[in-house]
Amino acid sequence: GLVIDGRTLEHVLHDSLQNIFCELTEKCRAVVCCQATPLQKSVLVKLVRNKLKAMTLAVGDGANDVSMIQVADTGVGISGQEGMQAVMASDFAISQFRHLRKLLLVHGHWCYTRLTNMVLYYFYKNVAYVNLLFWYQFFCGFSGTSMTDYWILILFNLLFTSVPPIIYGVLDKDVSAEILMKLPQLYKM
Repeated sequence: GLVIDGRTLEHVLHDSLQNIFCELTEKCRAVVCCQATPLQKSVLVKLVRNKLKAMTLAVGDGANDVSMIQVADTGVGISGQEGMQAVMASDFAISQFRHLRKLLLVHGHWCYTRLTNMVLYYFYKNVAYVNLLFWYQFFCGFSGTSMTDYWILILFNLLFTSVPPIIYGVLDKDVSAEILMKLPQLYKM
């Protein structure tokens, strides 16, 4: 890991040292910045995101972390003694830092698998419906007549675009939370 303070970070963020700093951070598993200004924090996250083309996660608990949380791909606010500004600006809110592990390893994994499966589901639904319309045009001689009544089309979209995602989103858990917490390697998948 690498620990860097605010005064050193000020020098690193100049154009001449940015590439060297990025090469160094690529070799580290974690980089911790302490006593940095809000502007330094947001510039550092931008630098890592743009130069290294990496997904960034910013965790903060106070008003001085808001700009960093907003710049990151995913922002996590910790509600605590410093107020609720970080929570209001974040994508996710947790009450204590120790809940970050479960947020990433369990809920992050479940969210990713649900989203990928739902994208496939929507492609399937749309291909099935368009396929029906395509073959119906051969049947009716390309006259442009409507295949179904409008209320059937509305019911089709209601049933196939709202009910399955809700059920899938609530019930689908490909791996249990206990296994995901015990095997963090599953997060890499």
